[in-house]
This record gives sequence, C-alpha cells and structure tokens, in this order.
Amino acid sequence: MQYRKFGKLDWQVSALGFGCMRLPTIDGKAGNIDQEKTEAMIHQAIDAGVNYFDTAYVYHDQMSETSLGKALQGGYREKVRIATKSPIWLIKQPDDFDRMLDEQLIRLQTDAIDFYLLHALDKGSWSKVQKLGLLQKSEKALADGRIRYLGFSFHDNLQTFKQIVDGYDAWTFCQIQYNYLDTDFQAGTAGLKYAAEKGLAVVVMESLRGGKLALDLPSTRPIWAESAKKRTPADWALQWLWNQPEVTLALSGMGTMQQVEENIASADVSGPGTLNAAELAMYKMAQDAIEATSPIPCTGCEYCLPCPNGVAIPRNFATYNEAAMFEDINSSRFAYKTWIPKDQNASACIQCDECLSKCPQQIAISTWMPVVHEVLGLNQEYVKTV
Repeated sequence: MQYRKFGKLDWQVSALGFGCMRLPTIDGKAGNIDQEKTEAMIHQAIDAGVNYFDTAYVYHDQMSETSLGKALQGGYREKVRIATKSPIWLIKQPDDFDRMLDEQLIRLQTDAIDFYLLHALDKGSWSKVQKLGLLQKSEKALADGRIRYLGFSFHDNLQTFKQIVDGYDAWTFCQIQYNYLDTDFQAGTAGLKYAAEKGLAVVVMESLRGGKLALDLPSTRPIWAESAKKRTPADWALQWLWNQPEVTLALSGMGTMQQVEENIASADVSGPGTLNAAELAMYKMAQDAIEATSPIPCTGCEYCLPCPNGVAIPRNFATYNEAAMFEDINSSRFAYKTWIPKDQNASACIQCDECLSKCPQQIAISTWMPVVHEVLGLNQEYVKTV
C-alpha cells in the first residue's frame, strides 16, 4: 500500500480509503447490510494496509456506522482511523449536534471519532452552521476528546468552497467530489489546489462517479485500448487522481470483495507523477468522448439562472445527460426524484422562454424540459433527442 501525508498532520494515510456507503446487502434494502461479507471485505482491506474508513450518520438507512463499528472489533479499530459526518440538514437546534454525535460514538463502538465532517456543506447549510453555532459545538467536542479533527464535505460551487475554507481557521481537511470528468464541477481542480495550498488534507469522494467510471463504456473503450499499459477503466480513473500530489486519498465505495482486491492492487502501484504525457492526454480524450454522448450541449455555465420559476436548469440537464453518457437511465431517474426538489425539477418549467436569450449554447431549454421530465419523472423507457 502507498501512503501520503494527511495535510499538516504527522500521519500517513493510505492512498485508498474505504467508503462505507455501498456495502453489500442481503435483499437489496439499504439498511439490511450483509455483515459477514462486509466484515470480510473490511478485514481484507485493513490487512492490505488501508487505514482510513469513511461513513456517515445517514448511510445505509443509518446502519453503516453500526456495521463498521462491529467490523472493527477484535483489534481492528486500533489499526485504522474513522471518518464520519454530522448531518447538518437534520439538525434543527444546537443540541441536536451533540445528541447525534453521542449516538454515532455508540454506533461505532469507539470513544472518539478521528475525523469528523460537517456533511454536504453548501451556501445554505454553511449559513445554518454559523447561525446555530455548530462550529462552537464542534470545538467543544474537540476539547472534550469526542472528535480529534474537524473537516467538511462539500457540494456547491467554487466560490462557496473558498468561502468555507477561509471561513474557519481550524479545518484539518475537506472532502470533495472529484474525478477526471469533474475537473470543473463544484470545487473541481481549482478547489483541490486551493485547499491543498492552505494546508488542508483533501479527501476525494466520487472517485469513480458512483461506479460509472468503472464501466466499460463504448465511448472510452477504444481510447484505453490504445495504451501499451493495460488497465481496467476503474484503474485508469483512480491512477488519474493519485497522479496529483494535492489528492490526499481517494475514497472508493466498495461493495464486493473483487472491488476491494482490484482497488488495493491499483493503490499499490500508485503515486504522484506516475503518468506520462501520452497517458494524461488520454484522459482529456476520454472526457471529451463521454461528454460527446450527451444529448443536451449544456456546459453548466448557469447563465440561464436564476429561472423565474425556480427550475434548476443545469442540474436537470446534467441528470438527463448522464443517462445517455453512462447508459444508466435508472440511476438518473433515482437522482432526479431524490436529489432535485420537485419545485426545481423540469416539471416546474412553464415555457416562459426567458432563459432562451441567455444561453450561450442556444439550447432550446423550454423545449427540452418536458422531455427531461417525461423520461426521468414519468418512467419512459428511452432517452429522447430533440
């Protein structure tokens, strides 16, 4: 296993982190974790040198922390560090922070959480953190030893990311979505470098875009085939991250023993600056090839916003495009119905056409919106083109 310095700490973290969001289940129900398989996977990872495990209060219908806590008994807890998260959106009053933290300590069967994150910060939740005094609550938890280091995970734009990084002096680390397809998405490459320059450890989530970059996509297959070095699509994606010195570790939400073994093998041969110029050029080609399969040429510039009716136009388009790019309409339907509020989804469009003159790509936005809702919201069996 390869190791990297964790920000300013005098501690080396494994290049591969184990994400406990996609553990194996018995019947497909998120809360019914297959504990026997999970423990075998976790023990295999630890024995191979993985020393960072990431979970959250809400993962697996609030059962992930409990499962991880059980798996780390018998001497394994002392070999690793645990990261888990405070669900800011569930906190209604300041005391909820302590109540949930204490509950997490019980679930994880530990006296202290090594790395504690304020979960999924964006502009709105960052304001809530400040309003409810949750940084002060966190500092008390640091002082009494219930948590050892404080960080945050993030889902918003680069400007907001910088505001949060600069808004508190005691961050130890942050967690961002990042992969070779998301270089300009949310914090992106600029945010990665910004945080690293500030001395923060940067933990990468969605290293494989929820497993999508591990697929043998027709659009990228001929690109990877041109390389003399043969790798799986997942290995290509992970090596791109590990090639960057600013990436502290890459999380992978592993759900099978095969994924554990393959990712460990990838991490074993990883390192900054290990990719040559020809290989790096292939990633840009792969990014372009995947994006070329998007039915809607939206660049996410957001010039169309704000929509007078509240429609999250780029987000709707991105969710629709992913169905085509990764040939996975069910995941896009789930994302559309779960993560885009009803008053912001495509059905809220009234075809006022105010956005048409603002779009640099001259997309027929009001024409596309009913199509997006028909395919993602009404369970049609195909992705249309307009």
